[in-house]
Amino acid sequence: MNKNIKSLFLSIGILTLVSSCNTKTATPQSVGLSIDSLELATERLHKHVDEGKLPGTFVRIIKDGKVVYDDKYGLIDIVKNKPIKENSLYRIFSMTKPVTAVAIMTLYDQGKLNLDDKVSKYIPEFSKTTVYKKGEGKNNEEPQKNEMTIRHLLTHTSGIPYGWEWSYTDSIYWVKQHMRQDWSLEEMTKDIASIPLKFQPGTNYTYGLGIDVAGYIVEVVSGKTLDAYFKASIFDPLGMDDTKFYTPKDERNRLSELYTLDENKKLKIEDDSDIKEILTLGEGPPKLLLGGAGLISTITDYEKFCRMLLNQGKLNGKRVLSEKASKIVITNQYPEEMIQNSKTGHGLSGTVNLDNGEYSMGGAAATKFWINPTDNLIVICYTQLFQAETDYANEFKATIDRAWIDQ
Repeated sequence: MNKNIKSLFLSIGILTLVSSCNTKTATPQSVGLSIDSLELATERLHKHVDEGKLPGTFVRIIKDGKVVYDDKYGLIDIVKNKPIKENSLYRIFSMTKPVTAVAIMTLYDQGKLNLDDKVSKYIPEFSKTTVYKKGEGKNNEEPQKNEMTIRHLLTHTSGIPYGWEWSYTDSIYWVKQHMRQDWSLEEMTKDIASIPLKFQPGTNYTYGLGIDVAGYIVEVVSGKTLDAYFKASIFDPLGMDDTKFYTPKDERNRLSELYTLDENKKLKIEDDSDIKEILTLGEGPPKLLLGGAGLISTITDYEKFCRMLLNQGKLNGKRVLSEKASKIVITNQYPEEMIQNSKTGHGLSGTVNLDNGEYSMGGAAATKFWINPTDNLIVICYTQLFQAETDYANEFKATIDRAWIDQ
């Protein structure tokens, strides 16, 4: 048996240990997944680690409600030689965004808000927010023509950026560095309301802090802090006990080290103290609860979240969302004129493949997941390489997509 086949079978062999979701396991062959193709996908996945491009990878496939592939390869800490374990913790960054969308939809189910409500209904400061307009070489502002809604926030069509692109509004965000300030979510949100929007709401797309503003709406409507509401309405019902806005001291040995690449494309520990300390290693939850980027989680916890969405809002007999609300989260919410190509739309806090209905989202440390209702499939890929593309995950997923055998 060659090295790769042996590795693959060892991965499949430990599936019986994956029981924290109270779910069944199955062999890849039994659900129509080609072993030859899976071997190739695994070999390519491991190559990223072997070549020093990633510290380690943890990948799981769930098909028809059964875990059919569970592969841990490499380390969570290269210096300390710590292997990846079932309960290893990862900074999931923007994979927090779908959690905030679900929180909003629990309030929708309770009749406390609607997606097309104006944001200013809950945050009055946004009623005065202007829109940037360039004219005659000058930086001008104009009123919102169609006032920003919650749906705009959750589909990145609000005109609120991160500050990563070249525009007048982006330049303001870049200077302010909202996510690095020692302030509350309320303070950050009200400061955002004072900045001109990048474009008229609903007319364009820009990836940004709109989801964090939606997180503040959760606080306003529920009367709870965002972490408390997540716990009570999502994490506790789903048994996501390891998902938090910080890592307690007694659990830090489980936290994956955060890596980046140096000038020679070699792995090095990320030395950005704001990212590593303020967001994840404080004595308790951070002052700024980022609904767009702040959570730490395990792959098993996030699997539960994905299963809930795929299973129309419930898991293990506990309902988090109505069937209607869960469908809204993972289906396209763009109007026809907003669809920029024939294959991609946007659900709430995640992209949607318009060909097969697949909902997906990634994080800044190269984590990524896919939920495919058509094929009853979930794929989750974890590593910890900051500000990196998810090429390893996309390559793995593309190989798996070609590996299904008609049964």
